[in-house]
Amino acid sequence: MLPVFLIYAGIILYFINRLTFQLCLQKEVPDEKQPKVFRTINILITILLLSTYVDIKF
Repeated sequence: MLPVFLIYAGIILYFINRLTFQLCLQKEVPDEKQPKVFRTINILITILLLSTYVDIKF
């Protein structure tokens, strides 16, 4: 179960990062703020994926 979920999580993080990049381009986010935007979104998505795994597992 864990290997399948890790592959799924990797795919989700990849596409979320692609969407975040497109958002930064569309909204013309300054280069200085982009790392903070990516970090925040990645942390929130990781928390969501971890809580989903815990919910499925238990």
